[in-house]
Amino acid sequence: MKAGTNDSVEVLVVLALFGWAGVVAAAVCGCRTLWEFLGRGVLAVWRGLGPWQTGRADPRLAGVGGGEPAYPAYWWRQSWADALAAGRAGLRAVWSACTGRWLHRIVRNLFLGRRPSGRPAVMPLTRFLLAVLVAPGTAAGALAGAVLATVLLGWALLLFGLLLAVVWLGWAAAVPVLRGLERGWTLVRGIRVRCPHPGCWAPVALPVYRCPGCRAHHAGLRPGRHGVLGHVCRCGHRLPTTRLAGRGKLTALCPHCEQFLPRAAGAMRVVHTPLVGGTSSGKTMLMAAMVEGLHAWARQGELRVEYAGIDDQRAQTGITQELNRTGWAHATTGGPPRALMLTVARGRRRRLLYLYDPMGESVSDAERVRTQRYLAHTDGVVLVADVLADPKVRGLLSPADRDRADRARPSSQGPWETYQRLTGELAALTGRRSRMSVATVVTKRDVLDQLASLPVPGAHLGEWLTGIGLGGLVRALGHDFGAARYWAVSAHAATGTGPLESEQRRAAEPVLWLLAASGLRTGPLTGSGGGPAGRLIRPRRRPDETRQGRFSKA
Repeated sequence: MKAGTNDSVEVLVVLALFGWAGVVAAAVCGCRTLWEFLGRGVLAVWRGLGPWQTGRADPRLAGVGGGEPAYPAYWWRQSWADALAAGRAGLRAVWSACTGRWLHRIVRNLFLGRRPSGRPAVMPLTRFLLAVLVAPGTAAGALAGAVLATVLLGWALLLFGLLLAVVWLGWAAAVPVLRGLERGWTLVRGIRVRCPHPGCWAPVALPVYRCPGCRAHHAGLRPGRHGVLGHVCRCGHRLPTTRLAGRGKLTALCPHCEQFLPRAAGAMRVVHTPLVGGTSSGKTMLMAAMVEGLHAWARQGELRVEYAGIDDQRAQTGITQELNRTGWAHATTGGPPRALMLTVARGRRRRLLYLYDPMGESVSDAERVRTQRYLAHTDGVVLVADVLADPKVRGLLSPADRDRADRARPSSQGPWETYQRLTGELAALTGRRSRMSVATVVTKRDVLDQLASLPVPGAHLGEWLTGIGLGGLVRALGHDFGAARYWAVSAHAATGTGPLESEQRRAAEPVLWLLAASGLRTGPLTGSGGGPAGRLIRPRRRPDETRQGRFSKA
């Protein structure tokens, strides 16, 4: 009976001790360790997301690598590295505080009969009470606080990870969206960037942009893993990745030949217009007259015309100075042509005009035409027709008129011959000749006005060309191309000293007509609304007036 009573007493004592330890553990956990460990964990997480001091090095950051001299975007990979590092730091801080400060120091001191600070207790009873009644509960409270703090901090970190994943998915989804919007914008507006430089003429999907800080070349400056709205160059300069954000203000280079591209490239539709004609047919003077004519329309407020770059302005200035000095423009030399680029705007619509002035020898045979790869991008052709070079036309001239024609330096190749050598290769290069427009410009009209052997070019130039023996050319143009119109222009009257502004505007009409085919509203400036194609407004002559020494007045 006494043994059973003793066992019951022992059980009650043990239960009392465990109960008392549970009370102490609950008090220690609820009043101290849970909040201390949780605070230490949150603080460690916050510090792990740093460094918060500007200029401090962070070994976790990825350096510049690969072909793009820019840092990877923070959201792409670094955000996950920081989140994992911060989470590990927080959990490590919880258990470091539990095992280091509490279990190894405070609980150990209590089991040894010391106070939590390590100071020994004086009385034996105090040492006994600390070791038996306080130490077990304190140890259990520290462990319980660490476990609960870990669970709460883990849930918070999980929620933070989910929010980070949502943000990451948002940034990742923004990449194809922004790329698609920019690509769709270029497709809708018909923007196709081509290199204007000789020997290249390659399509440019994305130019190479030069950093204004360190002049590094960025070949992938678009939304991607280096940034959605901007890339940070290795020099620290921030570069926009979309044209809406200002990417068009950066210096752009062709990715194939690394030569400069106009800033307007990629911002507006490009219209490629080559001037095709034989040597000494008047292409260079006609192009100069066309450019002056565009500026003449701009002075009247009908257009807004600007040179795409300083090189284009210098090229036009050089031709103008040569014309003012000698009255003639030297034949084009120097191999493949570089496009003369101008931005032409009417209303809210704008176009980047590429004018090509190739050597006359480049269309002398089919093999040379194939090397003119810019023809593959042609939107419309200006056929420069020097009718004085055609044998049939020269056969109609009297000896006196033949002398006048010789002084006009006729081309070595007639317009029909030029057309025959061009048309087949043009169809092979572009594959869309039947949808293309051709503006045929009869040059040297001031000389044609002086020839008594030929009829005066009238309102219907197609009929006039047929009448002088070039009916085959007229029929071929109407059959092979989607649209054909005719003009007669005196480049001498439109350029040089004392140019006629009316003739300058007329010289620009073929280009304006081709621009109208691209959607620019320049059709009303080409005479299409006021008369038939190729209409020439000419002054009336009295019966006794001769043609000698007269320029056309319009």
